Amino acid sequence: MFAIDLRSRVPIYEQVKQNIIKLISAQALLPDQQLPGVRSLARDLGINPNTVQKAYSELESEGFIYQAAGRGSFVSQSNKAASALKEKQLENFRQEVIKLRKLNVSKDDAIVILDNVYEEENR
Repeated sequence: MFAIDLRSRVPIYEQVKQNIIKLISAQALLPDQQLPGVRSLARDLGINPNTVQKAYSELESEGFIYQAAGRGSFVSQSNKAASALKEKQLENFRQEVIKLRKLNVSKDDAIVILDNVYEEENR
């Protein structure tokens, strides 16, 4: 499914969480699709099941997945997950813009970069 970087400073549960969010946003995981069981995924990744459970719990609280009693975890079908992902990415973008301002990057230079990114996507 994905790999974990044990040397990364990013906590393992956060890596699991981010990988699942990426798979959902790329539609590699579809609404109502069952996720691997906690123990199964932990075994495949070589990590503690509690770590996977923490990632799943956070994903559920953020609306990306839901639990079905006795059946496991499934990808949420609501737009709440997509909306949450969009909000999170916009906040990340905002934080990066703040960093650019602190480095004295002008608004005009930032807009040029933003325009270039959108133009490249339309090609």
